[in-house]
Amino acid sequence: MNDTSPALPAPRVDPRAIAAAAATPAWLAAMTMLALIAYYFVGIDQGAVSVFGSDTHIHEFLHDARHLLGFPCH
Repeated sequence: MNDTSPALPAPRVDPRAIAAAAATPAWLAAMTMLALIAYYFVGIDQGAVSVFGSDTHIHEFLHDARHLLGFPCH
């Protein structure tokens, strides 16, 4: 029995898919760091005990967002 069907073409690999898969850990690390920084400024920074000194500008700027998200601050 001789198979006379044409050979199947080799699957094509999209180079963009390989680049995206290689960049995923870097994006994940960057987004995690940005999320932690945002969490610190919105949820933890209290102004008086701020890492950045006794300046309360960041605390006052994010004050309403802090209460909207349920973080106590007083």
